[in-house]
Amino acid sequence: MSELAMIPAAKPVIGDEEREAVDRVMRSGMVAQGPEVAAFEQEFAEQLVGGRTCVAVNSGTSGLHLGLLAAGVGPGDEVIVPSFTFAATANSVALTGATPVFADIERDTFNLAPESVRAAITDNTAAIMPVHLYGHPADMTTLQSIADEAGVQVFEDAAQAHGAQYAGAPVGSFGTFAMFSLYPTKNMTSGEGGMVSCADEEMARGIRLLRNQGMEAQYANEIVGLNNRMTDIHAAIGRVQLTKVGAWTVRRQENASWLDAHLAGVGGVVVPPVREGCTHVYHQYTIRLDGATGAERDRVVTALREEHRVGCGVYYPTPNHELVSLHRFAPEHELPETARAAAEVISLPVHPSLSGQDLERIAAAVSAAVQAGA
Repeated sequence: MSELAMIPAAKPVIGDEEREAVDRVMRSGMVAQGPEVAAFEQEFAEQLVGGRTCVAVNSGTSGLHLGLLAAGVGPGDEVIVPSFTFAATANSVALTGATPVFADIERDTFNLAPESVRAAITDNTAAIMPVHLYGHPADMTTLQSIADEAGVQVFEDAAQAHGAQYAGAPVGSFGTFAMFSLYPTKNMTSGEGGMVSCADEEMARGIRLLRNQGMEAQYANEIVGLNNRMTDIHAAIGRVQLTKVGAWTVRRQENASWLDAHLAGVGGVVVPPVREGCTHVYHQYTIRLDGATGAERDRVVTALREEHRVGCGVYYPTPNHELVSLHRFAPEHELPETARAAAEVISLPVHPSLSGQDLERIAAAVSAAVQAGA
């Protein structure tokens, strides 16, 4: 009997249209930031963020960094962020010279817990930066209310949430700025890159200056800037992906619904809920092993990968405030829901390339691995 093929945890979809778009740009001779980038910015704005001005950059992390700088965040400021996320969120704050302040998460959505945010507000707080983790929107109404009471800004880390909606409005349309990642494993990609949606033209201009050595006109440097431009090659890929991401999102949601129905009866498994009024785009389909220790969860992950050939991930096993690189910002922090999630979560394949047979294998594998580890 031949060995089962591995079901990948993520699978970028790159087709002939993307290759043809790259060839078109290569033949044009205009490969750096140019007309493709401008067109991609306009199309992304119209399709995903309600027409807000967008600025393309070379990575999601650059998008956060430049957004923070353009918003005036710097030394002496504090920005409240979740610890349960990828390190880029807090890294971008630290890179400005400001201090990331870590707040806890909600048990159900894995997103910033408003009451933990409220408790973290100080006189030095400049902003709150929620992450729409795994593709589920954060509680923007409550977080914005807290920000308004404190007189601080809201920024959105929407790296994983292309097309997600909160109360009928797209994520990326709430904060002073919002960042979307275009890394290969995201719901859509430009090969590498990021997109920043901006609340006003002043913010957009600031990011444009910062991404291009501080200039909009050649050799007319207005501020000290960076080189964080997106190339026309990457933008051409992104423009094609933008025409497909809507259908891919529907497929992710269908796959998630199937997994919900077939995993709900597995003892100890908690499937990801969707808050009323929210649209989840399932960048990750993340289950909990309720009450598990990290070691118990890791044994299930090993069984899924090695025995059942089901790719899966743990996002994120070490909270940001416990990382060597960021621990100095919160040496004695207690974030109980963050600690619990870090021990319990497993992200299963949900990408649009999954077949019905793949979904059946995933559900059977989870059931067998969890029961064996019980």
